Amino acid sequence: MGSRMGKRLLDAGHKVIICDTNEAALEALIRQGAERAATAHDVADRAETVFASLPSPAIVQEVALGASGVIHGKAVKTFIDVSTTGPRVAKLVFTGLGERGIAALDCPVSGGLAGAEKGTLSLMVSGPKDAFEAVKPVLAVFGKIFFIGEQPGAGQMMKLTNNLLAAAAIAITSEAMVMGVKAGLDPSVMCDVFNVSTGRNSATQDKFPRSVIPGTFDFGFATGLSYKDVRLCLDEAEAMGVPTPVGAAVRQMLSITNAVYGPESDFTSMVRPIETWAGVEVRKK
Repeated sequence: MGSRMGKRLLDAGHKVIICDTNEAALEALIRQGAERAATAHDVADRAETVFASLPSPAIVQEVALGASGVIHGKAVKTFIDVSTTGPRVAKLVFTGLGERGIAALDCPVSGGLAGAEKGTLSLMVSGPKDAFEAVKPVLAVFGKIFFIGEQPGAGQMMKLTNNLLAAAAIAITSEAMVMGVKAGLDPSVMCDVFNVSTGRNSATQDKFPRSVIPGTFDFGFATGLSYKDVRLCLDEAEAMGVPTPVGAAVRQMLSITNAVYGPESDFTSMVRPIETWAGVEVRKK
């Protein structure tokens, strides 16, 4: 996701300085004109606006506030986290950076790899309004912007609820599709009917036709990341006293998929355990 967003910045004429622990992740952007930095601190010494696109809350916290983190940068004015980390870490980062005069915006995004490439992401931004307005033209490079509010972590809460719904759609669509196929229905026809009927959802409209029925399982979002996001969401729900019995079932399906097919598998693989148990596959006839 971050590499594709970096390319959009380069294509829009922005100077981009990048850092990643995975050298291979840097190569394409370096060839396109990005400059390499050794650490997050180094990036923040050279750039006023620092974006983070990272896989876990702990890593975001370390990159923002750690010994080699953004907090020590001499040039940085605004830190924008486009990861999905949950509101608790967003608040910690907001407070920690704020003590050094650095504005922090949580700005999780939705739309997958295709959205990052095409500039059609949904951006859910929260934090200081003046800092948001200052970087709004840059954010527009990535897609459609929604300002959720000034409360730190509000954008993260919005993203977690969205990702719970997205995962739930795959889970329940998997059950319906496997049942239909076992009864002899054509999976493509099933999606066609769902998509003009009351059963339509993001899985029937996009994920199953694109990645499950062809058998490619390449939608572009890892099972491990989806599992992390749903766990974060349910943790927040529990802390607020909100019951989530359906969400708990979705988390369990992701846990099974994660264990059987691995965290790097595509999250559309949620259908595969159900296929195995039922003895059929949801594929093109």
